[in-house]
Amino acid sequence: MARKKHTVGIIGLGFGRAHIPAFQVSGCEVVALCQRNQETARAMATRYNVPAVFERWEDLLEQTKPDIVVIASPPHLHREIALRALGQGAHVLCEKPLAMSAAEGREMVEAAARVRRVAMTGFNWRFIPAMQRFHSLVEEGAVGRVFHVGGRWLGSRWADEAAPITWRMDRARAGHGAMGDMGVHLIDLVRWHFGDFARVTAQAGVAYGSRSVPGGGRAADAEDFCSVLGELASGGQVTLTVSRSARGANESSLEAYGSQGALVYRLDREKPKWYVGELRAAGASGTLQPVAVTAGLPRSAGEGDPLEITGKATIAPLVKRFLEGIRKGESPSPSLEDGLRAQLVLDAVLRSLTEGGWQRVESA
Repeated sequence: MARKKHTVGIIGLGFGRAHIPAFQVSGCEVVALCQRNQETARAMATRYNVPAVFERWEDLLEQTKPDIVVIASPPHLHREIALRALGQGAHVLCEKPLAMSAAEGREMVEAAARVRRVAMTGFNWRFIPAMQRFHSLVEEGAVGRVFHVGGRWLGSRWADEAAPITWRMDRARAGHGAMGDMGVHLIDLVRWHFGDFARVTAQAGVAYGSRSVPGGGRAADAEDFCSVLGELASGGQVTLTVSRSARGANESSLEAYGSQGALVYRLDREKPKWYVGELRAAGASGTLQPVAVTAGLPRSAGEGDPLEITGKATIAPLVKRFLEGIRKGESPSPSLEDGLRAQLVLDAVLRSLTEGGWQRVESA
């Protein structure tokens, strides 16, 4: 007997659009989309053959009762949507940053545990094949005791002063700017490979003081670029640089150097088959050399527009793990708790930006 298809409702169609092909290629039925802009929502429904469209997320949950809810709304709504969805029995995949604060994140983690639903955080960039190989080599001891780690995530979306403003400019809705949108992925990758952060200090800036939040009334206050120094619980040092105002850039990287060797990862999203990534490694002696990476992705992963490629190449592997978790009745990593632990680092970064100096990262 064929296995019943899981039904999926997706709330938020900015980056959330990438989730539609990711779930569809994974054998799920996307039954509903939610977006305030109904023209956009209806166009997406037609494009991907989704039967229902909603303006209010409450109506989507109440009327369609999907098995799985994807939360890709602005972060100030994550907690409320997650608690409602979990409360009615849905499994939840929540985009990052998990919430507006660690306190909200804890509520979400506790709610998922209480109702025994599978809940994960959308840390899709773990699933780039070169990054998966990076992790395997770390687990095998290729780096040894880590001395220092460097990460960069650079984009140019708001490098131009005339670029359209969005909710991402508004800390009241986004929680963070470039750190919550891009830097949180670096935080997660460092944590995944090398363990938790102990403390951080940060500096950040807004590219153009002329920008206001959507609707006007006050200046944009979510950072466009940020630099973070960190110390891991192991004693290793971390430097992170993120920017959404870096002209000409569309890439991320992660480098790690330790007692046994070094690993250097790079993802240049302007290159063909960028979603495979690039990896180099050096042993205890010798220079960095390319590491062969097996993609292990279907041919269709490279088909479509950039968001569709991102969905099929990086979110679909996460969805596969998510569905396995549902079958087993457990929440695999990256879980909501992984999202919470990254949120604790974001909270410390924000304290450093407002209060100055080094800030301790609280325990989960």
